[in-house]
Amino acid sequence: MLFKKNFNQQTINGVQDGNGTVSFQGVQLNVHCFVVDGVLIDTGSASLEKEFHPFFKQQDIDQVVITHFHEDHTGCAAFLQYELNLPIYMNKRKLDYCKKKPDYPMYRKVFWGKRRPFQANPIGKTFSSRHATWDVIDTPGHAIDHLAFLNRETGQLFTGDLYCQEKTKVTLREESIPTIMASLKRVLTYDFGDVFCCHAGFLKDGRTSLQRKLDYLLELQGNIINLHENGLTPSQISKALFPKKYPITFLSSGEWESEHIVNSIIQEHKFINQ
Repeated sequence: MLFKKNFNQQTINGVQDGNGTVSFQGVQLNVHCFVVDGVLIDTGSASLEKEFHPFFKQQDIDQVVITHFHEDHTGCAAFLQYELNLPIYMNKRKLDYCKKKPDYPMYRKVFWGKRRPFQANPIGKTFSSRHATWDVIDTPGHAIDHLAFLNRETGQLFTGDLYCQEKTKVTLREESIPTIMASLKRVLTYDFGDVFCCHAGFLKDGRTSLQRKLDYLLELQGNIINLHENGLTPSQISKALFPKKYPITFLSSGEWESEHIVNSIIQEHKFINQ
């Protein structure tokens, strides 16, 4: 199969941004890693190791922090640990999972590669870098162990996959939209400026971007509940609100699907009203 790979790097407000992309038959996936004040946030995918390795070696890194366990964020962790001797920190929920050979679908192995096992340390509620103290913010929803990191000195917020895009159209089967909304509300209580997303990159006026995403999801939640209470099935609601079919749905055999959004909102609504 003919995959196209690309890598770009730039400096944004003192943050080193490495961005790798993988493209195949009209589907393009990209991931960012960020370095600031001796801290590397996320490690990219194993499929892009050759592209990310020179970037890592150019940087002055003391420690690695990981937003969540997915393979596009942990794919180069073993290289950083075993070849660059860097300590790695992440949510304790997935420490054991990351020590083992990972189990995820073939299409993800094709795009993101096969992550090698690595050993991370549990991260606390805060951590320190050379010139700053960082807040570690629980932001589950996309993944059970998802975290965001806020540099208190610079006000720069690193949101992993909490944002990705403003108007979510498809999600992973295990994602919870209500939980993502709660995480967005939690993050918005903090004082921050710049926002760096691991897929969208640097967000100009990041607070407004996060608020717009929350507003979109709140409106979507209201529409889904209204249609559900009017007797429509999740499949009917999905077709009404998300008429377009996305290549990732077919590529992933339904692991990414619009109906997962509907199901997560209806399940939460039923739970609250029991």
